[in-house]
Amino acid sequence: MRPAAYAAEQGAAGYERYFEGNEENRYIWSENSVRGILRSPIYAGNLAGYKRIAANMKSKKRPSKLPEEWEVIPDTHEGIVTQEEFDTVQQLMTSRRREQNAGGFENIFAGVIKCADCGYALRAMSANRRKRPDIIDCVQYTCNNYGRYGNVMCTAHAIEARDLFNAVLADINRFADMAVNDERAVRAIEKRLTETDQSKAKAMEKEQKKLNKRLAELDRLFSSLYEDKVMERITERNFEMMSGKYQKEQLEIEVRLKEVTETLNESYEKSQGIRDFLSLIRNYQGLKELDATVVNALIDKILVSEREKSADGTVRQEIKIYYKFIGFVGELHITPTKRWTALPAKHCTVCGIEYVPGSGISKYCPACAKKIQREKSNECKRRSREQKRMACIELSAKNDRLMSIIVTSHPSIHTLPSVTS
Repeated sequence: MRPAAYAAEQGAAGYERYFEGNEENRYIWSENSVRGILRSPIYAGNLAGYKRIAANMKSKKRPSKLPEEWEVIPDTHEGIVTQEEFDTVQQLMTSRRREQNAGGFENIFAGVIKCADCGYALRAMSANRRKRPDIIDCVQYTCNNYGRYGNVMCTAHAIEARDLFNAVLADINRFADMAVNDERAVRAIEKRLTETDQSKAKAMEKEQKKLNKRLAELDRLFSSLYEDKVMERITERNFEMMSGKYQKEQLEIEVRLKEVTETLNESYEKSQGIRDFLSLIRNYQGLKELDATVVNALIDKILVSEREKSADGTVRQEIKIYYKFIGFVGELHITPTKRWTALPAKHCTVCGIEYVPGSGISKYCPACAKKIQREKSNECKRRSREQKRMACIELSAKNDRLMSIIVTSHPSIHTLPSVTS
């Protein structure tokens, strides 16, 4: 039951009127209620506070703050969802997802696929007017920034939905097979992803030990310095000078120690992330179909670059997949589909010769198409000239009528010859 129905069942006054005549309303939750539950960190085991704060002690207004402005204390109680599940839900809720368009295409990459140059989302749109048995073959992704503002802001970054689907599915299967069957390749990836971090981590660990040792020395020096002051072995002036010097060094060491610790934690998390990713992707070995659940479970984002044409005329496109836990591993290079090659040959409706159409609505061969286009252009120009000529004749006749009225009303006015062109 929804909260109001539960309150009415417990005997609270004022709620029963919402359900009179319609018992189904007791089980119909509002979108805001569900959204509030999904956004609440309490369900992930975290305590959230400072959601509504008064502007000052005299004000009775307590405006609501955005979820990112709340004060959240982690791990205060046992959650009913994991932190990873909660973070995934927040990402999905803020990605402006549209799961299915008007044509029935299920956009499984919604909120994940981005432009590699401007960072805008790529939107799914109809590739052309062709009729295909599978809806995915009628859809392509293009940069939303380009779609709104043209090539002033970005370029199309167009990629066929089928090409993207096949590339991502093949890459997931490659990693899944590697995680199950090829330990040597797994170790090679681990080494490539963590080699720099491990060498850096060793240097950081040495620096961390050195900093901690110096902090302990400073503590002993402070203790000794204070004892010398009490025993009057040094003057007050010398004590303040030395203590100020030690204190400054201590603050600098604490700042650097904090930076080193954070860097080491990131390195440890990355190593753990690789193990978590390999453990996760093993479950997807032999995957045949992709859906939104698989994409959101494995992938953080996909960056699509603009198509590049090489000197030999071949076209290729680069895709970068950022996986959960490990991020970017290696780019993919695909050969974009030439959509026109899939259309069957047609016969020109004018000359009757066979030709390969460039679109599904094509009726004429290239030679006849140019001829017909030229004829239509000439006809359009002729109509335009005729319209302008008729407009001039009507204007001249109107001027003649106007002058006739003026002369009739004022006979003393000497008329001038009317201009007819």
